[in-house]
Amino acid sequence: MSNLLAICIAFIIDACIGDPYWFPHPVKYVGKYIKWFERSFYKKQKNIRYIGLLLTLTTVLLSFGITALLLWISLKIHIAVFWVTNILIMWTCIAHRCLGDEARKVYKKLKEDDLEGARKQVGYLVARETDQLEEVQVCKAVIETVVENTSDGIIAPLFYIAIGGAPLGMAYKTINTLDSMVGYKNERYKEFGYVSAKLDDFANYIPARLTGILMVVASFFLKMDYRQAFKILKRDRRNHASPNAGYPESATAGALGIQLGGDNVYFGKVVSKPTIGDDKQPVVKRHIKDSIYLMTGSTVLFIITLIGLNIALHGIK
Repeated sequence: MSNLLAICIAFIIDACIGDPYWFPHPVKYVGKYIKWFERSFYKKQKNIRYIGLLLTLTTVLLSFGITALLLWISLKIHIAVFWVTNILIMWTCIAHRCLGDEARKVYKKLKEDDLEGARKQVGYLVARETDQLEEVQVCKAVIETVVENTSDGIIAPLFYIAIGGAPLGMAYKTINTLDSMVGYKNERYKEFGYVSAKLDDFANYIPARLTGILMVVASFFLKMDYRQAFKILKRDRRNHASPNAGYPESATAGALGIQLGGDNVYFGKVVSKPTIGDDKQPVVKRHIKDSIYLMTGSTVLFIITLIGLNIALHGIK
């Protein structure tokens, strides 16, 4: 079975059932290891960055190695066992259905005029404080999360799976998990999570730029403002603290004709962010659904691109 066919099947499984809470998702165990390592080895000392380096190396190598070992063992058992194992691991790397479902939960609360419920729901998605957010800020938070994670949680894993199969895809998911857990610029994690954050920036460099381009193309097929999406992508792609997140955010802001970014509160501290896009219209709950359409459109386009490249390189077999 080709790697591409396995990717397609994994994506279909994710589209159908997402990430069931009962399923023993590998990222849960990655998170447990990170927490154990931090409890065991974190100390405020001069070499804390090197301890963080050790955390990053051991977590990524263990993730890659265990995945490769599982596939090797499954292949020794039977080729069918290998196929199933390979597809299941790839499936756990993709967050398309889960991301869309979580965003729709916020949309539903806003549609029911339950702002308090929407604030609570969006709190599960973002690190910023949400208990005082106005409706427009809730909408922005969801949209920014959806488009950033289109790159981090969908396009990037698929990109690395296409290059190096399930082991490389799982290694990427581990890098992303490390960044989400220790990659903060606060007092505790600024040094300890430095390597994890930098590695995540490096790993997402190409996928983020691909995602921005895919979103421009997807906006054309979705009859959104693709010209403005391209314009804002070129103009505002660097208007973000992250070297990568500005690409999907700027393309989305242009396609939807809205402005993202601005000030937010993180861990009790106001963080000022540059704005992305033009304030042509207020951000409303409808734009949450539009961002989900962009996410899905970009993902489908990427998979079609992979299929096209495979046919171009190997022909139709």
